[in-house]
Amino acid sequence: MVLSMNLPLRFWALLLMGLAGCAEERPDLANTMAARAGLPNQLLEVNETILERRQSNPDRNAYFGDLHVHTGYSFDAYAFGTIATPYDAYRYARGEPIDHPSGYKVQLRQPLDFYAVTDHAMFMGLLKEAANTETDFSKSEVAQPLHNINAPDNYGRFSFFERSTVFATFLPDIIGDLVDGTLDPEQLEPVTRSAWADNINAADQFYQPGEFTTFAAYEYTSSTDEMGNLHRNVIFRGTDRLPAVPFSRFHSQNPEGLWDWMDGLRGQGIESLAIPHNSNGSNGAMFALVDWAGDPMDDRYAEQRMRNEPLVEITQVKGTSDTHPGLSETDEWADFEIMPYRVATTLPSALPGSYVRDGLLRGLKLAEAGSANPYKFGLVGASDTHTAAISDDESNFFSKVGLLDGTPELRGSVPASFLMRTLVKFNAPEMLKDVEGREFLELSSFATWGASGVAGVWAEENTRDAIYDAFRRKETFATSGPRMKVRFFAGYDFDAALLEDPDVVAKAYAGGVTMGADLVADGQRAPQFLVWAVSDAIGGVALQRAQVIKGYVKDGASSEQVYDVACSDGLSVDPKTHRCPDNGARVNLADCSITPGVGASELKTLWQDPDFEPGQEAFYYVRVLENPTCRWSTWDAVKAGVEPRADLQKTIQERVWSSPIWYKKDSTMLEKTMESVSELMGS
Repeated sequence: MVLSMNLPLRFWALLLMGLAGCAEERPDLANTMAARAGLPNQLLEVNETILERRQSNPDRNAYFGDLHVHTGYSFDAYAFGTIATPYDAYRYARGEPIDHPSGYKVQLRQPLDFYAVTDHAMFMGLLKEAANTETDFSKSEVAQPLHNINAPDNYGRFSFFERSTVFATFLPDIIGDLVDGTLDPEQLEPVTRSAWADNINAADQFYQPGEFTTFAAYEYTSSTDEMGNLHRNVIFRGTDRLPAVPFSRFHSQNPEGLWDWMDGLRGQGIESLAIPHNSNGSNGAMFALVDWAGDPMDDRYAEQRMRNEPLVEITQVKGTSDTHPGLSETDEWADFEIMPYRVATTLPSALPGSYVRDGLLRGLKLAEAGSANPYKFGLVGASDTHTAAISDDESNFFSKVGLLDGTPELRGSVPASFLMRTLVKFNAPEMLKDVEGREFLELSSFATWGASGVAGVWAEENTRDAIYDAFRRKETFATSGPRMKVRFFAGYDFDAALLEDPDVVAKAYAGGVTMGADLVADGQRAPQFLVWAVSDAIGGVALQRAQVIKGYVKDGASSEQVYDVACSDGLSVDPKTHRCPDNGARVNLADCSITPGVGASELKTLWQDPDFEPGQEAFYYVRVLENPTCRWSTWDAVKAGVEPRADLQKTIQERVWSSPIWYKKDSTMLEKTMESVSELMGS
């Protein structure tokens, strides 16, 4: 996330609170950097340590991780007070506590299986370099206001107003200096090179094949005022050969330029993929029906996009991008953690083209018209944390932007203090919101953010190769935070006995296809779908229902249908409404306790589409809902001993989404796309 430079400085002046620092660790990288200097073809050569691996599981294991993590090398994170390094990020993912910029410790409830630090390529490491008065760059005029801004003994000296002034002026100042020649771009490249090399070094240091997987990765940030957010995270398969400088918006704001660069690297044997995020804040641009130039998409565009972007982020802290009530009027669960603004603004984001389900439908409609499908993606979740630490627990939410939202008061979940109210009323009264006689801070869209999300994969083992292969075949799923598992298969010869078969997974793989794949039509036969979900095993909440979301095109119009397919507590789906009865699960808002003994630890069923039409192409994906629980804002209020804010949802139903399965009339386009990928990868 990049906060807008156009926000008024008084926005930042309001954020006054105590500041505490933490010591920073950074290993000596002199030898590492020397070994990587001056290599041919702008590539880094990194030796990967090979450790003993556990035996591979052909039925594949579920692994959980985060592919969207920022540290102090991201210019915005450093401005928000984050000094955590990539090494801190990986320690956190392994289960160790680290320091939050606001002065308290944060720790995961459960360690993760994989993690990728994705600092912004634009100005990577530059604010940190400017703050360190021993560096050459710190001597430049543009860097001087940043001197020692995050030094522990200076946290209290630098007020939020001073921080916001620096943040709001640094970027335009440095861009202006680059444009007019005051600043030589060659001064910046070594900083980016060093930070990027450190990122790779940390990934290699913490990679433990069979135990914990890391990826070299970064964020490409492109956006325009009209298009909104077009950001992507770029994930590299390995670290043996990598670009010395990551491709950024300084090279091109057009994502098609990023894909060209990735294709060029792939031709040199350097494999990567990009994952778009926050389509909800793209103002309709993420899943547009035209390319960057405004021209209709052709097959070349679609094939290149799918070759480089097989996955999309469906949920993260800045909102969930599954769908919207304005797009899915018959989906009672569409209103889930909606962040309705363009990223880094409070301007509304257009609905069509901004949500994943709508994007899938648009791709299907393009395919129906005879074009290649540019929106045939699998699903993952992520955090987009800017503190190095994913915040995925509703009961212990610390949000994402460090000093700016590290307390309930700043997030707007508890009433503003007398001091804050006085300051806001004097400086910017429009940033104080009255809700039923109580006043809350409305400093940004923080109150619409969520404690989300996590990426899941099904892979044979916890290694870079196995997990990356899962990304490529789109055998991925996304959760809003809890570690729920979901399996999804389709085939033509499944029967009820399969559900009780001890070899159910092996037989489902052998006799059908799994999430992320195509199921090619078999005459007039209707496919069967195997849906299997398991609740979070450690401190998780029981499951309420499993659903299949169907998208299709009929008579030239895109349509969708939500089917409940499995109910908890022995309840049965109503064949007319396709809904489970209410299982009676409730939340006590006084203490966030939930109804005991209700819900299921597992939901498993074999389902057939009651509205199946053999000649109609469609996509299907699974969504599984937990019983209701308190939202993070309610937890904040309960802990503070105050009533929850009336205009925010008090409870949510955490969920998991599978990647889709596409039912296709033939395999022509699939084979064409796979041939394109294979040709570029040299396989």
